Amino acid sequence: MKFEDVFHVKKPVMAMLHLKGKTHEEVLQRAKRETDLLFGAGADAVIVEDYFGDEQDVVAVLEWLQKERPDALYGVNLLDQFEKSYQLAEQYGAKFMQVDSVAGHLSPEDDAEYGALCEKYHEKGTVLVLGGVRFKYKPVLSGRSLEEDLRLGMQRCDAIVVTGEGTGMNTSLEKIQEFRDIMGEFPLIVGAGLTAQTAGQQLSIGDGAIVGSTLKDTRTAEGDVCSAYVEEFMAQVKQLREGY
Repeated sequence: MKFEDVFHVKKPVMAMLHLKGKTHEEVLQRAKRETDLLFGAGADAVIVEDYFGDEQDVVAVLEWLQKERPDALYGVNLLDQFEKSYQLAEQYGAKFMQVDSVAGHLSPEDDAEYGALCEKYHEKGTVLVLGGVRFKYKPVLSGRSLEEDLRLGMQRCDAIVVTGEGTGMNTSLEKIQEFRDIMGEFPLIVGAGLTAQTAGQQLSIGDGAIVGSTLKDTRTAEGDVCSAYVEEFMAQVKQLREGY
């Protein structure tokens, strides 16, 4: 599947649903509110992720999206569960999924089996796969160069996600450019640390963004989605789009 088959705008912005809440019902109700706030303020898509919640929460939100927001563009990331994320995406109408790492984080002996799994689903092609390389919090155990891991990653997914060192932490222009130089025109997503102030520069190199913390009232993952911050961010992206 091709990136442009799913995302019909230049530089798409995917906003995180972190699934915060003390109970499953609270998580679901918060996710509903956040979804409508994010889309209402201009986000292009949302990603349902068990950052705070669990698989039950992910399924409940996906069910709601499929039934009540069928025209919305949404994806899923069940953390560290590539196969399950793909299956949930298929089952609940998510057009794309994210996996934190598709290459580089495993030793060669463990990577062979994982790589075969990734490639099997990539070849199936019913869900767009966004995959990280040298991703935040992930070890580098492959013994391969960045170029080797990126080229493997490009065989295992439909777009590569690049991040800095952690959630909400800046992804340097140098790292984004390094990935771009190796990857050529293969889709590249900036996956952490973007702000309204940095989005223009970072997305002049990258093809899209995954954003979470900067859209919250506290500018951290723990906060509440703030419509004004979403609008501020999207205004910068729309300004950039006008040049394409």
